[in-house]
Amino acid sequence: MDRSTSAASTSHLDFEGFYAANVGAITAQIRAYVGDLPEAEDLVAEAFCRALARWQTIRAYDNPAVWVRRVAWNLATSKLRRGAVLRRILLRQRPAHIEGPQPDRIDLEQALSELKPRHRKAVILHYLAGMTTPEIAEQEGVADVTVRSWLARGRTALAKRLRIDAFEEQQ
Repeated sequence: MDRSTSAASTSHLDFEGFYAANVGAITAQIRAYVGDLPEAEDLVAEAFCRALARWQTIRAYDNPAVWVRRVAWNLATSKLRRGAVLRRILLRQRPAHIEGPQPDRIDLEQALSELKPRHRKAVILHYLAGMTTPEIAEQEGVADVTVRSWLARGRTALAKRLRIDAFEEQQ
């Protein structure tokens, strides 16, 4: 084994020992800060990955764990800020009061969920998204006549599930 291979191997073992000695404590600190263990583990993992990429420099520091902790803390702070900004934006855009779904809406959602996936998608794209049959055909990579067939079958199945009579449709 040449010197460069030996030095790289030693450096790698050195990082592994550093990681094992510090990951638990840093994760616990970040978890206390963000309040979520999986999130803390992700943030700490990112900080250690960054440390590994710079390990030749960081290993010479008096306490490399301080660097990793600071990076993890900064990542967590950025994440919390983004979350706070997003919550403020959502609160501003949300109506003051949102009523729960009405019984007919629940019935429609249930009936839609019982359709074949292609029929359900065609009905939703056509009636809720306002797409034309040619637009749906292009998006789905099928012929226009296929989309019209899916819509017809979807409407028929919905009518049965929602008990819509021909009489009601004409009014």
